[in-house]
Amino acid sequence: MENRMSTDFLWVEKYRPTKISDTILSSDLKKTFQNIVDNGEIPNMMFTGTAGTGKTTVARAICNELGLDHIVINGSEDGNIDTLRGKIKQFASSISLSGGYKVVILDEADYLNPQSTQPALRGFIEEFSDNCRFILTCNFKNKVIEPLHSRCSVYEFTNSKKVLADLCSQFMGRLSNILAEEGVTFTNEVVAELIMRYAPDWRRVLNEAQRHSIGGTLSTGALISDSNGNYNDLFQSLKTKDFKKMRRWVVNNIDLEPASIYRGIYDSMEGKVSPNSIPQLVLILADYQYKNAFVADHELNMVACLTECMANVEYI
Repeated sequence: MENRMSTDFLWVEKYRPTKISDTILSSDLKKTFQNIVDNGEIPNMMFTGTAGTGKTTVARAICNELGLDHIVINGSEDGNIDTLRGKIKQFASSISLSGGYKVVILDEADYLNPQSTQPALRGFIEEFSDNCRFILTCNFKNKVIEPLHSRCSVYEFTNSKKVLADLCSQFMGRLSNILAEEGVTFTNEVVAELIMRYAPDWRRVLNEAQRHSIGGTLSTGALISDSNGNYNDLFQSLKTKDFKKMRRWVVNNIDLEPASIYRGIYDSMEGKVSPNSIPQLVLILADYQYKNAFVADHELNMVACLTECMANVEYI
């Protein structure tokens, strides 16, 4: 009965770390945030990096360990000026019952309007500096105005390949413990495959693990069919130069982290791309994956990438 009831909860929330020591981070970042907790002094901060790397989890863990009152506002849902005047101002202007700072966690701050909401936030950070701190999280720091950068300590949630390999190893142990706790049967090979496919988006890894564990077993067959079937459709559109179907594929999949799509195309190209075209495809994917970190419209960038693949790559 307990196992059945546990499936009513999202694992990403149920097993979200509440202490910095339990987070999956590089040693440098973990040490920095642990020092903030140990010293009890929290600055205004901006966390930037790809989706699912632990930015919001770290912000909440810091507030939890320091016993600070906090509010979480999603910039993609409540990103207008009225939100600042309403929710944030009302929360920030009141006195904390715990006696410490109050903290406003602005999730997905890169979605806040750069013409109105972001400049207003700049003024609020200064106005309530005596009793309130702000933690901004964003996937694309170039979409946040420079005055906000200068008012916050900026921390990059990005990792080298060597560090990422270590984090994958750590998360494999974490995920194995979660699966065991949930009574799910699994093999190390399947867990490793899942992590390698979606890392460093730990949230996506955990969501996919839960989705494919509904029957009590983490199934590798479902994972493989999901990935290959999806990209088979894309490669067919590229081969037949069907722009409309290709664009529809992008619209249906752009909610994924774009970097994982480039990787998915790369991993799925065997047997679909002519051998003499593989180098060209790799160069195109690498070029647009790099541009992904700077562009404002990720859907347009992805369509441009696939249009170039359609025009310059030969398919089997």
